Amino acid sequence: MEESLDYVSCPYDVSLSVSFIESEEMRELNLSQRGIDYATDVLSFPLLSLDPPGSFPESLEEEWGNFDPETGELMLGDIVLNWDKVKEQAESYGHSLERELAFLIAHSLLHLFSYDHMEEEERKEMEQKQEEILENRGYYR
Repeated sequence: MEESLDYVSCPYDVSLSVSFIESEEMRELNLSQRGIDYATDVLSFPLLSLDPPGSFPESLEEEWGNFDPETGELMLGDIVLNWDKVKEQAESYGHSLERELAFLIAHSLLHLFSYDHMEEEERKEMEQKQEEILENRGYYR
């Protein structure tokens, strides 16, 4: 996580939740939240909308609800990982569970920083950022 925060030069301590669930629960969550009846590998639920993505304007500090009043941490959102898919994909791609988790967390954190991959140009940018984060952490394909 630290590598992703450093990558976007996040100037704040942050708060986020990371949960692990199994495939059936992920399928139900994906269906209820996105209308997609499929057990995906990870879902991200951002609390912020950063424009442009990965930016941290001073106005964040002026808006109520962006920071935890007890800790002062910037509240990014939630990451939900499908543990069954993490194991399956690590084996399928021939790399470690640690590398697969690093990839999915980097991917999810980019979503929490408002990056997306709905358009082709966005997808390319996000993939490049993911690879750079992983390489900075010592994970190579």
